[in-house]
Amino acid sequence: MTSKLRTTAKPRLTALLPLLASVVWLGGAGLANAADLVIGTASEPSAMDPLFSRTGPNQNIAMQIFDRLVETDAHLRMQPSLAESWSAVDPTTWRINLRKDARFQSGKPVTADDVAFSLERARNVPNSPAPFSNNVSGMVSAKAIDATTLEVKTEVPTPDLMERVGFVYILERASAEGKSLQDYNKGDGLVGSGPYKFKEWVPGDRVILTRNESYWGPKPAFETVTIRFIANDAARVAALRSGAVDLIDGVPPADLPVLEKTAGLKVHAIPSARLIYLALDTAREESPFVTDKDGKPLKPNPLRDLRVRQALAKLINVPAIVERLLNGAGVPAGQLVPDGVAGFDPALKPVANDLAGARALLQQAGLKDGFGITIHSSNDRFAGDKDIAQAIGQMFSRGGIKVNGVMTQPYNVYASATSRQSFSAFIFSLGTTTPTAGPGMRNLFMTADSKAGTGGFNRARYSNPAFDKALAEALMQFDDSKRIAGIQAASKMVFADLPVIPLYWQKIAWASKANITYEANMAEDTTAARAGLAK
Repeated sequence: MTSKLRTTAKPRLTALLPLLASVVWLGGAGLANAADLVIGTASEPSAMDPLFSRTGPNQNIAMQIFDRLVETDAHLRMQPSLAESWSAVDPTTWRINLRKDARFQSGKPVTADDVAFSLERARNVPNSPAPFSNNVSGMVSAKAIDATTLEVKTEVPTPDLMERVGFVYILERASAEGKSLQDYNKGDGLVGSGPYKFKEWVPGDRVILTRNESYWGPKPAFETVTIRFIANDAARVAALRSGAVDLIDGVPPADLPVLEKTAGLKVHAIPSARLIYLALDTAREESPFVTDKDGKPLKPNPLRDLRVRQALAKLINVPAIVERLLNGAGVPAGQLVPDGVAGFDPALKPVANDLAGARALLQQAGLKDGFGITIHSSNDRFAGDKDIAQAIGQMFSRGGIKVNGVMTQPYNVYASATSRQSFSAFIFSLGTTTPTAGPGMRNLFMTADSKAGTGGFNRARYSNPAFDKALAEALMQFDDSKRIAGIQAASKMVFADLPVIPLYWQKIAWASKANITYEANMAEDTTAARAGLAK
């Protein structure tokens, strides 16, 4: 088996004057060197350590420097990468065969020992806001049988093993062992086998990568890749239109019609598997941003009452948000994954907007006069995030909820705060990057347990033992149809309980100069590996 991922072109007005001025440093209006690629990206990573955080901005850097055992194509179909093949020897033992021609950027071959080291390291990366420990939970051992053969043993049958360990970045043990987060951030230990090599990270400004001339796959298209952090949507679009950057991600939906008609530019769009949701603090008896109508702390926490969560869901008019704020660039959601991802259940429909029904539920819960709440959100992670937070606040107000405030932060600060349970009601997202819904369900909804490696993205600390049991049993089924049916049953259970209110799956778009190709992908990767030069 050979990897199919990295093929030739891929294969991942006055008011604007201040904004244009802010991007002059990006390179002016001149065209970039054809051998170089300049990307304008909306969000900045929080660290260079590839195993520090599974959040998108971090992974977009990591996957250009490092490889994983498997990758996914544009539609989340799993493809071999460093692993040529894999098979279950028995229900709890797997044999993984590595390709023999892969080398690290140091020139040393990628070995099973390096893979074993990387999987073990993923168990415990201090202070991670979105840990990779979930990927290796239940792994008893990872042992090199020989230079290119790895044996992985698990506690319980794990038929989706490669959807877990397969997406851990593989580091060179000799370079990475013993390194701290600060070391990685300086580039020390950043030796991967990917298509590009780390050169420089200037926080708040850019990351620079250079081509790995000895890359084992197809020759990377660009000599140098500069990734600029441009959080402001208008500034990012202006940078592309001025020629200062070659490719941008997170194209604002309102700009799509104009960019599609602009000579010399191209738009690359696809429906993604990222769910935007409102998470609610169901764990604590007293929640930090929940108050009574007078702004005083309220106990017990009303978000623990299912009727209140149902009422809040009914107050949100998701179709209106999609049409008015996203120009249609979203699909209202009633579950974690969209149609096309295994585990999607057509019976799970979005919650309908129902003001009268919401008020009735609040009255049943003893809250006919409502209560107070603050909504938190990022302001640079996905299209319209801060505006959506404001809209939800207005919708809550119409239902009698006192919105004490809507507070937003840059994503690289916000993500860490959510993982520390800093908020009561916060907008977040989960992008499914695997062929099935199982890993995402496990990470988002199972009880947060660092030892068990479950609930790594369960930022509101929801816990439902019956759900945990149902999903765990489903994920042990080697029969695909039984496993998917079990995932769907668990999905019905958790979305009936509404620990998060699903809002919509976003449609994602990139835009580039006409001479740049880009593979739009459901995983939302923004990488030079998915870009190329048009022929």
